[in-house]
Amino acid sequence: MVIATRLQDDRLDYLTAMHASLTRQTVPWEAVIAIDGADPARLPAPLVTDPRIRTLALPRPVGAACARNLALTQVRTPYVNWADDDDEFTDDAMATRLNVLESTGVGWCAGWSEDRHPDGSTSLWRCPTPPGLHEAGDVWTYWKRPSDTIPIGPTTILARTELVRAAPMGGLVQGEDYMAAVGVTSLAPGILLPVPVYRYRKHSGQMTKQATYDQLEAASREHAWNYGRSLRAALQTGEALARG
Repeated sequence: MVIATRLQDDRLDYLTAMHASLTRQTVPWEAVIAIDGADPARLPAPLVTDPRIRTLALPRPVGAACARNLALTQVRTPYVNWADDDDEFTDDAMATRLNVLESTGVGWCAGWSEDRHPDGSTSLWRCPTPPGLHEAGDVWTYWKRPSDTIPIGPTTILARTELVRAAPMGGLVQGEDYMAAVGVTSLAPGILLPVPVYRYRKHSGQMTKQATYDQLEAASREHAWNYGRSLRAALQTGEALARG
C-alpha cells in the first residue's frame, strides 16, 4: 500500500479511518506513508504504533505524484495498491483481488468504488470498463474522449509491484493517477470485478472541490488520454514486429 499525505488538520481523522479500514483486511499487508514535506510527528498515533506502517518523510513538499513514486521504491510486497489519505477500503478489498491475482496469474485486479458522502451514506460508481478479463491495452478503449469519465478507478487496482514500477504515477500535478491506471492496464492483462473495493470520500477539502481544480483538469486529462493511446499503439506495433 502506498499513501501520500501532507498531514493536514482536516485530513488526520480521515487518515486514521483509512488505517482502520486496512486493519480490517483479512490478508497480510503493509503500507508506506509518504509524508509530503510535513512534520512526521503529526502522524496519528494508531499509525505510529502499527508495525505494518513505514514512513518516508520527505524534506519538502514535492506533490502527490512525486511523493507516491518515491514511496513506491520502498515497497517490499509482491503486490501494491495506491490510496489517498482521505478514503478507505472495503473490508474484503484485499482478499478478493489477491485471490484473483494468485489464482489466474494476471497482472492486475480491480473493482468498483463507492462515493462516501458526509452523512456516511454511499453510492456505487461503476466505471465504464465492463467487468471481466481485459487484455493489455483494452481498458483505455473505454475512455472514448479525454473529457469522458476515466475508464477505471486508479485506487481500485491491486497490481503486481514490478508492473506498477513500470507504470507509476505520471508527472502531473493532477491526473497523475489517470496515467498510472492506463499505464498498468496497458502493460498487462487484468480482471475487473463487479464488486466495490474502495470508498472515495466526498468532502469540501478534496482537491476536486478546490477553486483551481478546473484550471488544469482538461489539459491533464488530454495528456493522460494521449499517453494511453500512444502506449497502446507502441505495444501493438512492437508485438506486430515481433511476429514478423
